[in-house]
Amino acid sequence: MSSASADTIRPGFPGRILHTLCNLFATGGGLVLLGLAVMTVASIVGRYLFSLPVPGDFELVEIGCAIAVFAFLPYCQLHNGNVVVDFFTLHIHPRTRGRMDSVGSLVFGLIAALLTWRLALGGYDMYRYGEQTMILGLSRWWGFIPIVASLALLTLVCFYTCARQWSNRTL
Repeated sequence: MSSASADTIRPGFPGRILHTLCNLFATGGGLVLLGLAVMTVASIVGRYLFSLPVPGDFELVEIGCAIAVFAFLPYCQLHNGNVVVDFFTLHIHPRTRGRMDSVGSLVFGLIAALLTWRLALGGYDMYRYGEQTMILGLSRWWGFIPIVASLALLTLVCFYTCARQWSNRTL
């Protein structure tokens, strides 16, 4: 396949669904970070001017940042945004580089699947034991729902990019 024809390949139906879901998750992660930034400013201003910070702001930032980071991972993988050290592979044939990237995506997908499974079990344990945050008393398990969903999407995206990279197609 020539490089000109590889650039014209459009993702099929599964690829379009993954692109849409990744965009939605990344947008949701951005909105979470925006909300955290507004809350942090309100807490700092409230603490400085009125000695009245937002109660539990550190807990909310902790949970919100974790949710946001995991929400960005599928988008990053789909758009090849992960850090790549290509010093040794810079001058090899593009097909070989694509195959090596494909193996990397496969390994990443297996790790993401393992993390999805283990974090789902961890969230379930937090639900069963009723673990709560210290200040606000929020149940910790609910934060696992978007994180596990993000990791499940990341797993699918890794396997999708693995297949596309193996055949040297654009994502």
